[in-house]
Amino acid sequence: MGNDGIHHISSRNDLFQILFSLKTNRKKRAEYGELFVEGIEPIKQAIRGNWTVRRILSPDFEQLSHWAQTLIRMQPQAERIQLAKPLYQELSEKDDPSEIMATVEMKRMRPDEVRLPDNPLILIFDRPSDQGNLGTLIRSANALGVDMVAISGHSADPFDPKTVRASLGAVFHTPIVMVESAEKLEGWLNALKEGCGLQVVGTDSAGDCTLADSGIKRPIALILGNEAKGMSVRLKQYADRMVSIPLCGEVNSLNVACAGSICLWQIQANSLLK
Repeated sequence: MGNDGIHHISSRNDLFQILFSLKTNRKKRAEYGELFVEGIEPIKQAIRGNWTVRRILSPDFEQLSHWAQTLIRMQPQAERIQLAKPLYQELSEKDDPSEIMATVEMKRMRPDEVRLPDNPLILIFDRPSDQGNLGTLIRSANALGVDMVAISGHSADPFDPKTVRASLGAVFHTPIVMVESAEKLEGWLNALKEGCGLQVVGTDSAGDCTLADSGIKRPIALILGNEAKGMSVRLKQYADRMVSIPLCGEVNSLNVACAGSICLWQIQANSLLK
């Protein structure tokens, strides 16, 4: 630690290895309860969402913009770490890194800890494998009024830096929960069905009806399947209904993030009709 209160790193020491592991290793993120955030907008959203900033990283704290200096003053609890430029570049996903990066204390929630409204809109992503798709869906979920995102089974990490960046920081505003098995997911959904009349709707190209004809609206849990395999057989059997999006082009499928966004928009539109 220097006299300026800044921790200086000039070599790949233990602290650098911790920072690198927060960026690259899911188990280490869980172990430290800390996630790595790169990009001005995701950092802004983390702060707006009242997530605790643990560390602020920069290659040169004396050359920061007024915005970055103000942010640092507003986060007095955050450790300041100045890295040699080659090390800072190594931590970045960009050719031209942002002037600051940060690590943020992770918030973990169980489904029963999320306070839902009486007519909730829940998005369930069954075993997502791609961080970009997951982040994009979380971004759409936040924009289209989703009250909670539940991720079931073995999946991409919602707190991976790539997911955070794809979400543009929406991960810091919409509650995200992990549900390890279909059995636990069904148990939780059954309680909501009894409590608020929740309808569970799955998505598939061979659905029972088209999205436009379905009339689906709140209270609802919308299930999206894995990018390659779709919904699991068990969840298809559990769903109250299966809907499809009719396509008119030569390509017979949509990216899951696109399909999910379309479905969420339709649900919101239907829910707002008198």
